[in-house]
Amino acid sequence: MLLGLLIGIIEQKLSNPRMGLAAHLEGIMNGTFLLVLGAIWGHVQLSARLSAAAYWSALYGTFVNWAVTTMAAIFGTLAMTPLTGTRSGGQPWQEAIISVGFVSVALSMVACAVLILWGLRPNALLLSGEVMAGSRTV
Repeated sequence: MLLGLLIGIIEQKLSNPRMGLAAHLEGIMNGTFLLVLGAIWGHVQLSARLSAAAYWSALYGTFVNWAVTTMAAIFGTLAMTPLTGTRSGGQPWQEAIISVGFVSVALSMVACAVLILWGLRPNALLLSGEVMAGSRTV
């Protein structure tokens, strides 16, 4: 959340202030997402390997989302952000970096959501019989 608040201070100074606002909001929303995920983490029943995958995909997705959106605001790119992009767009290498970044964020966040929802299903059981990461004994 702090990153989103800090980018909000300088959003008007970026080459694309509208995308700067998007970076500000992404920082706030991604911080909130991580807070909520932390609050429910004890109820997610996944194996240690899947738990680690969910954890790292959530961290990667949220922080890289903020970073790529901020870079798009600095570069003024257009390809992946036509509604908030500038008329001229960025250099081809800038557009490529932003495109790869946003695609990787999308894949990471979809994987995270699928894993978390899988771990929150009622009576989550592992066929392998592994001890569940984050599960509580009663």
